[in-house]
Amino acid sequence: MPSWLGPALDYLASWLEFQRRLHDQPGCAVAVAYRGRVVLDEAYGYADLRKHIPLTPRHRFRVASHSKSFTAAAIVRLRDARKLRLDDPVGRYVPGLHRAVARVTLEELLSHSAGLVRDGRDSGQFSDRRPFLTREEVLADLDGPPILRRGTRFKYSNHGYALLGMAIESVTGEPYRDWVAREIIAPAGLRETTPDMPLPRGTPFARGHTGRLPTGRLLVIPGDFDTRAIAPAGGFVSTAADLVRFFWQLRGRRELIRARWRDPHSNIKRYYGLGIISGSLEGWRWYGHSGGLQGYITRTVVMPRHELAISVLTNSIAGLAHPWIDGAMHIFRTFKTQGGRRWRGRWWTMWGAIDLVPVRAKMLVAMPALFSPFVDAAEIKGRRIALAGGYAHHGEGVRLGKHELWLGGTRYLREAAVAREINRRYGQ
Repeated sequence: MPSWLGPALDYLASWLEFQRRLHDQPGCAVAVAYRGRVVLDEAYGYADLRKHIPLTPRHRFRVASHSKSFTAAAIVRLRDARKLRLDDPVGRYVPGLHRAVARVTLEELLSHSAGLVRDGRDSGQFSDRRPFLTREEVLADLDGPPILRRGTRFKYSNHGYALLGMAIESVTGEPYRDWVAREIIAPAGLRETTPDMPLPRGTPFARGHTGRLPTGRLLVIPGDFDTRAIAPAGGFVSTAADLVRFFWQLRGRRELIRARWRDPHSNIKRYYGLGIISGSLEGWRWYGHSGGLQGYITRTVVMPRHELAISVLTNSIAGLAHPWIDGAMHIFRTFKTQGGRRWRGRWWTMWGAIDLVPVRAKMLVAMPALFSPFVDAAEIKGRRIALAGGYAHHGEGVRLGKHELWLGGTRYLREAAVAREINRRYGQ
């Protein structure tokens, strides 16, 4: 493991817990793998706020559309075994489709370029307004032509991945869940992953939660529903550790990862391959997937050039897995490029917190409340602020003691001391 990675993981863990508290999130689980070996596996907060059950790394989460990457791996596995071809029309395996839908290829379904409806005529299953769809209900939603002409645009479709699950069942002669569990999950060495509910009795499971709005409070979403025919698109249940192991193993599957379609209505340069999302951040290229189901927002990325994978799972419908993954990549990049060492602690005023992080011949002043905590970070050299923004304390002195830190004229204390100070002043 490179020398910078240990200090980066230490800081990442502290930053994520700070972010969870700051944004009043129920729980967050994070795992990082280096060269496929898990080097960080942590959890913060609660698996169930109502019962005050602490969250652990072994709690399973609904990981939603991460499922598509497993389904894509299954299709390619069957292709490699010469059981099907990617340019086969889906109607060869799924009877009863509208003739225009039947002509759509498996590759077009995998890349969301088939032009199909996203979630059918009534997507209430994603709001707990109705059960998830059966095979017959999915096929009934596809009794007309595609919404768009195939091969013209990226258009996400959970129904498309439901069709891929049906194709897998047709080719293997087995239920999707059984075949994928034996042929995809087990060979990958994943012991905490299942294609859908129910889980084995006694398995720890993180309940979902609502956001604070519009009710004014966080409520528990059970999250233990069966996604039925939508399982190939969004049914999977897993842990952050299993996800980084699995997605790292996909790095050699270039046909899955290769960017085929750009999201056409986004300022972010984000692309879709075959069951895989890809992009870059601050010059670091990544691939992976994300997921959202009622009560859960999750995301996993692999940075193959840097041999890292990270997964962040949240059990809130307002979860911040996306900016937290971006923040983690920003932290890794800062430590790698600037030679970051073990950070020196967090200091507070009533305005918030700062972190002191030594790098080579200077000290960075990070802002843990930011999604990118090292953006515009002030720099300390010796007993002087050597670099800071024009509105800050550039050029002024620094004094660091056991219980207090002075940056220019601002006095910082430890969190508990500032909490006492605020309570004394305003608690009445």
